[in-house]
Amino acid sequence: MNDRGEVAVVRWPGHDPSTEDGLAGLLAAYHLRTEAEKGEAVTGVEALPDRYRAEISDPRTAFVDDVVLTALDGNAAVGCLVLTAPADGRSEIKRLWTDPAHRGRGVASDLLHAALAYAAAGGASTVRLSVWAWRTGAISLYERFGFTVTESWDERERLVCMQRTL
Repeated sequence: MNDRGEVAVVRWPGHDPSTEDGLAGLLAAYHLRTEAEKGEAVTGVEALPDRYRAEISDPRTAFVDDVVLTALDGNAAVGCLVLTAPADGRSEIKRLWTDPAHRGRGVASDLLHAALAYAAAGGASTVRLSVWAWRTGAISLYERFGFTVTESWDERERLVCMQRTL
């Protein structure tokens, strides 16, 4: 993942409860930050919408049909990404997040590489994603991976929809 090889990407963080708690922590940070960036800051996980709290409290159930990739530094979860199961030849990337203390080390890139490999192996011909327009760093990363802006499938304002053919 980086030049020191300290971080590994795994499909699920395993059955170690502390690692799974790390995944829940990453999902919580992702949702809390996103709500704050939308101007809807919440005081904690309990104030998030039900669907987000469900992901945080039980990611195995919330993403039962999906591939969840977790970047681990030792036993610590430092990044995550969800790849939906293919539908009509298309998978979707969701919840790409890297712990801010681990950014700039290739965590997100390695998660994306792994997700694209899983999508291709799972029979997807296209991978799509949506990203908030103000997340310009993320948009640049996706463009480096060959994603292009496409017609929106989501009506939320300031949401950029992108896709890549495999």
